Amino acid sequence: MSIGGSSRRRDESGVRFSRTFTVALFLISIVLVAFDRPQARSPALASLRAGITDLAAPVLDLVAAPVRGLSNIGPYWRNQAHLAEENADLRQRLNETRYWRDLALQLRDQREVYEQALRVESPATQNRIGAWTLGDPDGPFVQSRLIGAGTRQGVDSGDPVLNVYGLIGRVVETGNVSSRVLLLTDLNSRIPVMADRSNARAVLVGDNSDYPRLDFLTRNAGLEDGDRIVTSGDDGIMPRGLPVGQAQRDRQGRWRVRLYSDQAPVDFVWVFPFEPVRPPEPESLSDDQTPPVDTAANAADADSDAEPAPAGTAETSAGGEP
Repeated sequence: MSIGGSSRRRDESGVRFSRTFTVALFLISIVLVAFDRPQARSPALASLRAGITDLAAPVLDLVAAPVRGLSNIGPYWRNQAHLAEENADLRQRLNETRYWRDLALQLRDQREVYEQALRVESPATQNRIGAWTLGDPDGPFVQSRLIGAGTRQGVDSGDPVLNVYGLIGRVVETGNVSSRVLLLTDLNSRIPVMADRSNARAVLVGDNSDYPRLDFLTRNAGLEDGDRIVTSGDDGIMPRGLPVGQAQRDRQGRWRVRLYSDQAPVDFVWVFPFEPVRPPEPESLSDDQTPPVDTAANAADADSDAEPAPAGTAETSAGGEP
């Protein structure tokens, strides 16, 4: 009996507490709404509200810190996974680059061995001449540059001129301390070139545009977009293998070349002195040297050139006096 009465009293007290708490919250809400009206605002209430906010801000920030941490867990791990994938991709590319570097060094060593064995000199000498370039507004060409190096530094007409990326032109005029360079894009420029992949021959013709044309292309050249174009050296004036650019088609379907040298401003260049292949000179005979004489041939020529003697003369010689 006593146990049942005590449980009922606890239930009644709990109900009364809930009702009291609900009523208190309702009254507090009414008071807050009443004081929040513009007519009820006063400096004292504003300062009180500011003080309560200052006290509650650190507590709220401390309570919200775990929530923010949990919300950042997903982006953090996604970022870590992306970094891991990018790191693996970079490691793979680095390994591929090391492979190609080792292969290039191996091929360079083999080429040096073959050149020494065959006594073949590389057409592009390493004795390059560096020079700064200037504009040439008063020159005879539309696309040309002046460089601060001339015959005094070893520059000669016809020498190829390159920047850090590729061929820009050739020397056409030389002075003591300066030279004029005809660019590949000029209308007067003609350079024999070839495709590095298919060995297709062509002539790089400038037309004062940014992309010179490929004329006189060999039949069945098999040229493709992006093929590397280098000098062929067929004219004997320029060495073979100098980088020029990449082949591409224009809107009319003609082959043109996107020059490597356009990747950087043409302000500092190198001139590669090159001795062209000259035709053999005829041998001249000195005064004390005479050509060999064929005695038998000369005797035969003398017999054929001799005139037959008259018949009467032969009889007189055989019979004595008439």
